[in-house]
Amino acid sequence: QVQVVESGGGLVQAGGSLRLSCATSGRTFISYAMGWFRQAPGKEREFVAAISWSGGNTNYADSVKGRFTISRDNAKKTVYLQMNSLKSEDTAVYYCAAGGVESANSNNYAYWGQGTQVTVSS
Repeated sequence: QVQVVESGGGLVQAGGSLRLSCATSGRTFISYAMGWFRQAPGKEREFVAAISWSGGNTNYADSVKGRFTISRDNAKKTVYLQMNSLKSEDTAVYYCAAGGVESANSNNYAYWGQGTQVTVSS
């Protein structure tokens, strides 16, 4: 079992930046790929970014590519999402998840956090 806790969300103006953190505990962290997803009000959950267990492979949604960066620190059992050039469309609850591979498919992830709210004002 893996426990996942997100933090770092908040209110930011369009064009600004935030860094989200995802702290994990339980089974060996390096054995899991990690992903970030988000869900806006009235919308379905969508893929944002993912990173392999080694950190060598990353995947990004087209909507965030070039603006967001996912990284991990296995010694700290933590994954990060650096978000730059934020847009109002980025407003959502952001979820961190642990899974088998760095997939955009939410079914790949067995362990999920409770989410952290990101609000971007226009």
